[in-house]
Amino acid sequence: MSYKLKMKLAPWCFITPFLIVFVLFAVYPVLYSIVLSFGTYKGGTVNFSGIKNYMFLLSDKSFFQSILNTFKIGIIQVPIMIFLAMVLACFLNSKMVKGKGFFRMAIFIPVLIDAVSYSVIFSLLFNDQGFVNSIIGRLGFTPTSWYINPWLATMMIVIAQTWKWTGYNTIIVLSGLQNIPGELYEAAAIDGASRIQQFFSITIPLLKNMIILVMVTSVNGAVQMFTEPNIITHGGPTGSTTTVMLYLYNMGFKNFNFGIACAGSYVVVFIVVILTMIQMRAGKEK
Repeated sequence: MSYKLKMKLAPWCFITPFLIVFVLFAVYPVLYSIVLSFGTYKGGTVNFSGIKNYMFLLSDKSFFQSILNTFKIGIIQVPIMIFLAMVLACFLNSKMVKGKGFFRMAIFIPVLIDAVSYSVIFSLLFNDQGFVNSIIGRLGFTPTSWYINPWLATMMIVIAQTWKWTGYNTIIVLSGLQNIPGELYEAAAIDGASRIQQFFSITIPLLKNMIILVMVTSVNGAVQMFTEPNIITHGGPTGSTTTVMLYLYNMGFKNFNFGIACAGSYVVVFIVVILTMIQMRAGKEK
C-alpha cells in the first residue's frame, strides 16, 4: 500500500467507528420510525396501513387535548422563565454585585440535576403532607390538594420547569449582556438617559438575538416536556397535565400502538418547525 493511499485512508479509520454508531443509533431509528408511522407493528413485522395512523390522530380528542395542555403550560412557563432569566442576568452583570461566581453556580446548579430526581423531589414537596402545604398551614391558610385541582397541577409543572431551566437561560442572556460595550451606557448616561431608558433603548435591542434564541429553545423544550408531568402528576388530574409527549409515550409503551406513536412524533416535529419559523420571522429585523 502506497504512502498516499495510507494518508487518504487514515482519516476514515478514525471516522468510520463514529459513522457506524451514528447510522445504527441515529439514522436507522429515524428511517424506521418514518416507515412505522405509515404502518402497524404486530408480531415483529410492520404492515403498511397508509395514512391511517395520521387520520386516527386527527380524530382523537385526547391527542388534541394533550397539545392544548402542552401549549397551556408553555404559554405560562416560557414568559415567566424568560423574565426571570433577564432579571437574574442583569443582577449578575451588575458591577455592584459581589461574589458573582457563587451566584452563577447557585443559579446554574438546577440544570445539572437529573430530571427524574428533581421531579420526584417536587412531587414530595407538593404532597398533601409535603413541605409546601406545611408552610401554607403555618401561615394561617388552609392547605390544598395540588393533585386534585387541574390549575394547581399545571402550576406544579410550571414551577418545576421554571426552576430547572431558568439558570440555563440566565447564562445565555448574561453572555449577551457581557458583549454589550459599556461605552454605550456611559454615552447614554451623559445624554441624560435614565437606567430604565438605557435598558429599553440599549439592552433590549442588542439582546434581541439572544432573546429569540432563548424563546426558541424554551418553546421547543416545552413542546417536548415529558418527565415532569409523567412523574409529578402522572398526567392528571383527568388528563389536564398530559402533554403531547406523555400521550405518545402512553400510546406506544402502554397501549403498544407504535405506529400511532411514531406518527404523532412527526406531528410534533411539524409543530416545532412551525413554531420556530414563527418566532424567527417575528424576531427578524425589518
